[in-house]
Amino acid sequence: MQSSPGGHPHDPPHDGTGLFTIGELSRSTGLSVRTIRYWSDEGALPPVTRSAGGYRLFDAASVARLELIRTLRELGLGLDDVRKVLAGETTVAEVAAAHVAALDAQIRSLQVTRAVLSTVARRGSTAEEMTLMNKLARLSAAERKRIVDDFMEETFGGLDTADPDIRTRMRFTLADLPEEPTPEQVDAWVELAEMIQDRGFRVRMRKMIEFNAADRGPDVPAGTSVWFMSRLVQLAGEALERGVEPGSPEAEEVLRGLLGDADRAAVLERMESAAHVEMARFRELNALVRGTEPLSAHREEFAWVLAALRAGAAR
Repeated sequence: MQSSPGGHPHDPPHDGTGLFTIGELSRSTGLSVRTIRYWSDEGALPPVTRSAGGYRLFDAASVARLELIRTLRELGLGLDDVRKVLAGETTVAEVAAAHVAALDAQIRSLQVTRAVLSTVARRGSTAEEMTLMNKLARLSAAERKRIVDDFMEETFGGLDTADPDIRTRMRFTLADLPEEPTPEQVDAWVELAEMIQDRGFRVRMRKMIEFNAADRGPDVPAGTSVWFMSRLVQLAGEALERGVEPGSPEAEEVLRGLLGDADRAAVLERMESAAHVEMARFRELNALVRGTEPLSAHREEFAWVLAALRAGAAR
């Protein structure tokens, strides 16, 4: 609080009445006459009395009240909340808690806005694309769940009846935004939401799931798909380290050890689906939304197996 040249602002004015005019409050507090008059007009700072000339007069308690109003306003509280505090209808602590919740909501909204604008700038998006991104980013939790449920039903519908543990076996889950997402998580969710609503991607994902479901049968141990992919990564990685060319006889030996007598054309079709660039991006976006490190896509290992299978098919 700024002091007037004549003394502390809580000191009575020099006219001996112990009362302050708005002008004197302005000089002693540093607040503008207009601001003080507005707060008084709105009922937050009622005058103690009025002078013979009709001017509003305030006492020392009014000065303390004025300082509280200023503090609450600087913290962003509206005059309605300020009046409730001053009237004793609520406490400063209660108002502060409510204001924190409101600020949290504003912060989340700003994070979404920043993420959308950042994505628009990076992609060089059109106005139409920006509108779509903004809409996706601001979906409610219920709306996001509906999109995810629709995607999961179209992807797994019917398959998980015959193979109840297929979702667990494939470690297949979709992440949702946390309560306080980072701009990067919002950005990843926008891209993920666009992807899982794309009809072509859903068809490709369904095809991959069907391949995995077909791996199951009365003589096939549980977890075959997971085992197959782990074994593939291991053998292809070893072949890469040894410098084995995909079209070489040695590569054929590696494939035989991995596939046995399996139909190579069917495996190639499956691998082309599972190794699709979209699938790797899908997994990466899921990890980003969760805030975890993306799992390795093993792109080099998958590429080596695909090349070896194609070379074998060409012979």
